[in-house]
Amino acid sequence: MNILNYLQRIGRALMVPVATLPAAAILVGIGHWISSTGSGGDNVLAALLTISGSAILENMSMLFAVGIAYGMSKDKNGAAALAGLIGFIVILKLCSPATIAVIKSIPIAEVPKAFEKINNQFIGILVGALSAELYNRYSNVELPQILSFFSGRRLVPILNSFLMILIAFILMFIWPLVYDWLVAFGESITNLGSMGAGLYAFFNRILIIVGLHHALNSVFWFDVAGINDIPNFLGGQKSIESGTAILGITGRYQAGFFPIMMFGLPGAALAIYHCAHPENKAKVAGIMMAGAFAAFFTGVSEPLEFSFMFVAPLLYVLHAILTGISVYISATMEWISGFGFSAGLVDMLLSSRNPLAVQWYMLILQGLVFFCLYYVVFRFTIKKFNLMTPGRESATTDEKDVYNAEVSGRVYHSVNDIHEEACQYIAAVGGSDNLANIDSCISRLRLMVKDSELVNVELIKKIGASGVIRLNKQNVQIIVGTRAESIAEVMRETLAKGTVEAASPHLKTDTQSESSRVNSENTQGRKVILTLLAPVTGELVDLVDVPDEAFSSGIVGNGVAIKPTSDTVFAPVSGTVVKIFDTNHALCIETENGVELIIHMGIETVSLNGKGFERLVEEGVKIKAGEPLLQLDLDYLNTHAKSMISPIIISNFDDYDGVKILAKGKVEAKTTELFSVMK
Repeated sequence: MNILNYLQRIGRALMVPVATLPAAAILVGIGHWISSTGSGGDNVLAALLTISGSAILENMSMLFAVGIAYGMSKDKNGAAALAGLIGFIVILKLCSPATIAVIKSIPIAEVPKAFEKINNQFIGILVGALSAELYNRYSNVELPQILSFFSGRRLVPILNSFLMILIAFILMFIWPLVYDWLVAFGESITNLGSMGAGLYAFFNRILIIVGLHHALNSVFWFDVAGINDIPNFLGGQKSIESGTAILGITGRYQAGFFPIMMFGLPGAALAIYHCAHPENKAKVAGIMMAGAFAAFFTGVSEPLEFSFMFVAPLLYVLHAILTGISVYISATMEWISGFGFSAGLVDMLLSSRNPLAVQWYMLILQGLVFFCLYYVVFRFTIKKFNLMTPGRESATTDEKDVYNAEVSGRVYHSVNDIHEEACQYIAAVGGSDNLANIDSCISRLRLMVKDSELVNVELIKKIGASGVIRLNKQNVQIIVGTRAESIAEVMRETLAKGTVEAASPHLKTDTQSESSRVNSENTQGRKVILTLLAPVTGELVDLVDVPDEAFSSGIVGNGVAIKPTSDTVFAPVSGTVVKIFDTNHALCIETENGVELIIHMGIETVSLNGKGFERLVEEGVKIKAGEPLLQLDLDYLNTHAKSMISPIIISNFDDYDGVKILAKGKVEAKTTELFSVMK
């Protein structure tokens, strides 16, 4: 297992103990609302609530050990969690100052200060990860009959007790060095003040792409490097009295996220909506509104972020920069608020009475400014660089509204419940045979597959996912929102009940292999209603060989592709030019008998922003077969395009009975007949 995969596993497991923070935030938050002091001196109920919440915060290290052991275990069994708990207790006792003094035969005053801080989240993570590895390796071991009671899972806590003795012995020598390094790292960040907070926020957003932001968060939000921002903030008055928190400083690694989640991202959503093509605005409005409300109320931003993260990476970099600026501003101005879950309205209201919340209401004013800033920056950038944000997609990704997948003998047309949805996701990632492990975090399905190339990205998006990330050959993440954990659980239950077959396109036309297309041997009873000429000179390419899944799978349409050797694109049929994309790389023609044709020059050529293409006609004009449509700079395009294989397809293929391929090998522009449309 490579280091990236292992860090991602730890990042996923970190969400188990972190998920306890909302409970602490609610208890402490209500306690501070009842009594502004939070100490309970004037209200017993306030004391009860704040002390209960503090009990969670004070034991976060132990929760990390238990949660990570459970989260990284192969089958999420309680025995792994128990092993983590036992391991942490053993380490805590063996590495306590009193024990170190006895073992080393030195006065307790001479024990390194590092052992006074052995109860911290770094040790919790270490113990949890080691306990999980021990469980995964030995939970199935069978002992001799006389010792059979201790076989399997019962063996793991026993083995872990002995392992932790060894780990404690090692820590006696290296922990002071590790502790000093962690403290130095924490101090180097805190010494940067507001600038350090801004840098952290920038990398927090950037690392979301690979799912490693949780590991970074643990350094700043918990007691890994001595910062411990969330527990110190939620501790409120108690933290101030104990000297572990500073008014106006504690919370700086949280406060600046509120203007982004509550206001900035909704501003971005509005800009994306306004930039969408008119015919797509109704669909985009629903997606953007749902994402904006989630970000505003709960602080869950990934569904919205993934709507533009990969289709417009420039926007995401700008988003990360703006997040860093927001955190920097709030830290500089000492406008402080904190959260137990994420930076949404609910957490802002809960923390507003916390004694450490300084001028928290100014974050709302800052947020209004960032709403306008995000809107202006996003709208300008989208228009300036013609970014393909939702609603502006080219014909290659503008799928038909209904895409049916045949799964285990059933055809799903829509998602009616979570069980059906889970079944569809399994089918879309290649079926149960391709799934090796199912996990989740707050908003993602984290899947280990045998071959990520079998994952049907387009179908996954049609099911309802906001985005798909292929991290490598074996790891895929699907962004589904806050229902991720529930969907993952149902997926596991579905697999336990039986096999789910991989999804396959269920198209009205024949599939895209040459042998199954309508050809001269099976056209009896069908009428040719249209024959297309080659728009360029070049080599004919089968559609299944086009290096773009949307075309090769037949989702967009049926037809052929050509790798051009000539520099002029001619009309293959007579009709009306109904659409020319701003980047001039693709256009759509509608014939008099209703056939809708797409000519898409090259693959991913939209990213060239129009370079290498010159339009020779305009939208709305009527053209005749053989008229020039586009001029190509083939030297430039062959150098800069991903591929110049160019699909020529019928997009409304469901209205017809198929196509008859007429050409082979080399084709000549305006002369060679490519294929006929049958009905």
